[in-house]
Amino acid sequence: MDHEGATVLVVEDEPSIADVLTIALRHHRFEVMAAGSVRQAQRLSERTRPDVALLDVMLPDGDGRVLGRELRDRHPQTAVVFVTARDAPAEIVGALGFGDDYITKPFNVDEVVARITAVLRRTRPADVLPVRPPLRYGDLELDETTYAVRRAGHTVQLTPTEYALLRFLVRNEGRVVPKEQLLRHVWQYEHQAESTVVETYISYLRRKLDPLGPPLITTRRGVGYGLV
Repeated sequence: MDHEGATVLVVEDEPSIADVLTIALRHHRFEVMAAGSVRQAQRLSERTRPDVALLDVMLPDGDGRVLGRELRDRHPQTAVVFVTARDAPAEIVGALGFGDDYITKPFNVDEVVARITAVLRRTRPADVLPVRPPLRYGDLELDETTYAVRRAGHTVQLTPTEYALLRFLVRNEGRVVPKEQLLRHVWQYEHQAESTVVETYISYLRRKLDPLGPPLITTRRGVGYGLV
């Protein structure tokens, strides 16, 4: 398995949920560190760098979003996945833009394992990366070796998931890519047509790219998105 031995930091203050997640992840051969608070998570992450942090947004001694940003600053290679209530206000979901994915409660444990595996597939670097030519679209350039993004000469900081989405759109320039195809190729989701994750991450890309020039991403309502 490509994720075997990967370490997941589970930060969840409800012991029953934390136990279920820990058992399921260990069954799938992940190493698991479990914390019930921000302070405990900080101590654990100081000793061992997690490959993925699965963070509840609402924690008893702090905000999971703040913890996620702190973990990302300390360990840039750590993927961050947030867990939030299904009816969370839009401003909370919008503030998760620097994460690699988010999951809403109540959730299916098998889905959580699948989503973490998919995030690792996108974010875990290979042992050796071949040198590849950059991808270009207008004034946009994606460096396929360093994963750096520039627009009009300005560096754009993207999360691994944002990069994967933008790369797929650039590789399919001139086409409107159906939402279901984006879910399948970027997120490795199957049968997730009702998911709003595509819309959310398209908005993150627009927020970062549009201030540097004319809008790049076109929406075809009811169909999908593209660089057309």
